[in-house]
Order: sequence, then structure tokens, then C-alpha cells
Amino acid sequence: MRMIRTILIGAFAAAASGAAIPGAQPPRAAPFQVDPLWPKPLPNHWLLGSITGVTVDARDHIWVVHRGGDSMNARTEIGLVSNPPSAESCCAPAPQVLEFDAAGALVGHWGGPGAGYDWPRSPGGLAIDAKGHVWITAGGVTEAPPSPGRGGRGSATASTTPPTPAVPPKADAHVLKFSRAGKFLMQIGKAGEPGANDSKTALNRPAGVAVDAAANEVYIADGFANRRIVVFDAETGAYKRHWGAYGKPPSDADPGEYRPGDPPAQHFRSVSCVEISKDGLVYVCDRKNDRLQVFRKDGTFVKETVIQKDTRGEGSVWDVAFSSDPQQRQLYVADGQDQKVFVLDRETLAIVSAIGGGGRWPGAFFGVGSVAVDSKGSIFTGENFEGKRLQKFVKR
Repeated sequence: MRMIRTILIGAFAAAASGAAIPGAQPPRAAPFQVDPLWPKPLPNHWLLGSITGVTVDARDHIWVVHRGGDSMNARTEIGLVSNPPSAESCCAPAPQVLEFDAAGALVGHWGGPGAGYDWPRSPGGLAIDAKGHVWITAGGVTEAPPSPGRGGRGSATASTTPPTPAVPPKADAHVLKFSRAGKFLMQIGKAGEPGANDSKTALNRPAGVAVDAAANEVYIADGFANRRIVVFDAETGAYKRHWGAYGKPPSDADPGEYRPGDPPAQHFRSVSCVEISKDGLVYVCDRKNDRLQVFRKDGTFVKETVIQKDTRGEGSVWDVAFSSDPQQRQLYVADGQDQKVFVLDRETLAIVSAIGGGGRWPGAFFGVGSVAVDSKGSIFTGENFEGKRLQKFVKR
């Protein structure tokens, strides 16, 4: 088994670095290689759906939140929709919150509707605070897809009773706080009641979350519909402050389509992540503007960088994580549109290397939207859309 593992790791090392991906031209190969046998297989024929969040806790346990069955269909996952699987057949959606130990074994799982809170239609990011609490954003779509009537074509002539329209689920507009075992603790915002960018109580499709343990504050990237960072008390949920791009008040106006040749946008387009460094700086992903902005905790703008400025579509800056050294000298930026993880110098924000490229094999990506780092410096990535995969990259 050890020999097979060594052969596989060697075979996929070039793919992990990006050096062997056709068309990939990173500044240089990052010193990481994929571990193709991590994580260990899930029990019960479980499959991951589209992964929306990955984080690492103080015990070096890796946490994942994914969209579950709502991101699966009978064309891509046999037996998940129209034909419920038997105990021996494949497959079933895994619980939406999963906890893995450092070796890749599944050690905890929970998630789903419960008393006293609104489970997300589609989860966004997640964070584990210093007390071990699990924070999950509800970042799903605002409208349900149309539902056809039961009668099919010609049913109106067969009956005078129109089909009963499906009741759409409530729009995501909230953040949830749980214990590590899945006990509900607090909700900020309310499903079905989205708020504008100046609201002190309501959110609108929040995408990312980070917790400042020293100040006992939770920072929310609000997000896929709003365009701001908003801060609340992490114990009570009381509003503290908010800001938009460049530290300015955010705007409800539609910024329109991103065009690479335009002057820098004065407002966020989609705020997909927020992370806080050890030296107290706040890093914000402005996904569809292809940029990363840095602030002080009071919202004062510090600096920014643009990554892959010609990237359109879903944008280039999806998520960010810090290297494990005490000074956090490097940043890892997940670019789900261009299928790479870029390595940046945190002081200059210059790109120094890259990991991956588009593909299905270990070390390549499809929709890499989440990135996290453990205390040993290993990188963990989660793939969104049809990627539906968790990967680990270790230092060479």
C-alpha cells in the first residue's frame, strides 16, 4: 500500500504544481504536491455535493460544508433522485457538515433543518472560532426554479382545476452559529427577510464569515446580493459596523457587468470571503471584480490587488487563506474561474507561484472555491459546482 501511495503521489506531483497542466503558465510551480489518497472514503456510499466552505480548526481537523442533495442529480449521481438507493448501491448525499481528522478519516457529521433556526437553502462559507463554535452562512439563490404542473401537456383540457403551485423555499439571508456537535446556538438575520446594504439587522445571501476572538466579533461577507462587510457581536448578534469597497458606504445600485478595461469599481460586485490575519488586517474577496482588498478592523482601506484582471464570468478571487508560519508571509487565493490557487506575498500582494489548473485528476481543479491551511502548512481545497471534491496538498 505504501508503494502504491508513493507511485500515485509522484505521478500527480506535476499536476498539483500546475507545471504539467496544458496551457497553465504560473510564475513558477508552488512547492506543493497533492495527496491523492486523502481523505479516506466516506461511509454509507456517501457523496459530496458542491463544496462551498472549507476550514481548519485548532486541532487540525478539517471541516467542510457542501450543498448536499440539492446540487446532485440523476444524470451525475446514480440513484440520488428518482431511485432511492439500496444499502448496497451507490449513492446518497453525505450530511452537509463534515469533520475530518488530520489523517482524512471522517470523525463527525451533522446538518439540516431543525428547531429554532432556518437551515440554508444553499450554504455559503464556514468558520470555526477559538471556542470551537461552527459558523455557517446562508448564501443560496434568491428565487426557486419554476415548478411545472403535475398534469403535463394537455392537462388543462382534462380538468378545470389548475395545478397547485409549489411553495418556494425562503430566500437565504442569515448566518448560523452551532456547537461543534451541531447544537444550534444563534442566528443572525432571518430567511425570507433580506435587508439592504444599510441594514443593521438583516443580511442578503451572505457568503463568508470570520471570527475575531480578541474582540469577540464576527465579520460577515454580505455577500452575493449585498455588497459589504458587516460586523456583529459574536455572543449577542448585536450590530457593530459595516463598510463597502475602499471603506466607503456600500451601494444598493447594480454595478453592471465587469469589464477589464474600466476604471476600478468603487463598490464591491460580490463579496465572497472575509479573513482576519494575526496582525489584525481584514482581507476581503471581491470575487467578480477580480480583486482582493485589505482593511483595518474599523473598515479603513489599506491596499488592494487585482488577480487575473481579464477574468470574467464568476471572477477570480473566491476565497483566501494564510500560510501557517507565525508571520503569515503568504496568501493562498482560490480562483474558481481560472481553476488555480495562487500564492501571493502577503506584504506586496504580488503573485509568486500557483497550484493546479483545470481538470478532473488529482491536483487539478474544477470550480475551486474554498481554501484552508493547517498548522503544518498543508493546503486543503474544496471544489464548487460540478467539482464536488476535497483535496489536500502537502509541502514537497
